[in-house]
Amino acid sequence: MSDSWKLTLPCTRAEAEAIDASDDLGNAIPGDAVLMTTEEIEDDVESWRLDAYFEHEPAADTVAAVRALVPSATGAEIAVERLGDADWVTMSQAGLEPLSVGRFFVHTGAHAGAVPADTRAFLIEASRAFGTGHHETTSGCLAMLDGMADADFANVIDIGTGTGLLAFAAAHLWPEAAVMGTDIDPVSIDVTRENADLNGVSGIELVVADGTLDDAIVATAPYDLVIANILAGPLVSMAPEIASIADAGATIVLAGLLETQRGGVVAAYEACGCSLQAVDRRGDWSVLRLKAGAVRFVPSGPFDPKGRDGWALDI
Repeated sequence: MSDSWKLTLPCTRAEAEAIDASDDLGNAIPGDAVLMTTEEIEDDVESWRLDAYFEHEPAADTVAAVRALVPSATGAEIAVERLGDADWVTMSQAGLEPLSVGRFFVHTGAHAGAVPADTRAFLIEASRAFGTGHHETTSGCLAMLDGMADADFANVIDIGTGTGLLAFAAAHLWPEAAVMGTDIDPVSIDVTRENADLNGVSGIELVVADGTLDDAIVATAPYDLVIANILAGPLVSMAPEIASIADAGATIVLAGLLETQRGGVVAAYEACGCSLQAVDRRGDWSVLRLKAGAVRFVPSGPFDPKGRDGWALDI
């Protein structure tokens, strides 16, 4: 096991949430970092911390890239720590406590012995893909799906699957359903495949795709449950294409949006015949459940790619 390193900087809650919600910032930093944010003082929006873990000593451009993530720390001294011969991924997980949501229990390897009886446990390590379950968007989606356990779904798609957690939950709740997980990032699909093996999940079709623009996704449509935990910009941009693959009366679960962005997201889907059914607000974030129109939506023209640059960074 090689030496590992950690960079530490103070940050604000807003910066921490932006880092947590982005699915490829770790890949954008030279050195392929694992990024962890931690609340230093409870309910103090200014007192958060960013830790970036690396397998090798970070170069100057890497340090600069980490610093650029937290503008509030301009002028602050960055702590660079050599961890030595250590399992750096396990160390980065030390602050992630197990998460219990409904019938689901999400944990890292550090808490493998803490699984309660009568739960469906998922071992999800922090990695190069977003979705350990600890962010409000993912835990809110888990709770939303758990609350729909009595519904009957036959064809499910999880757009922006990240680590695969929501697709795994859907496969558990509706074992007879066909389940597809997609992501624009090939690394996420690799991570999801690894997580599926770790958790004994089989039968999920995995597709690398930009939104729904893939022949495999279109060929399997329509879906009676569509899950998209991304960010507000891409959700708005992709509203017509997401609505177009949803069956008439389908359930659509959207997440990755701030409460302040809810109106714009809902309006985009209402324009495609969908109606808002429920909102689960968690801190500054909201999870939406919508119902597709009684007649399957047919786009009036080609899809507009504007806004897809917000897939990785909500702009």
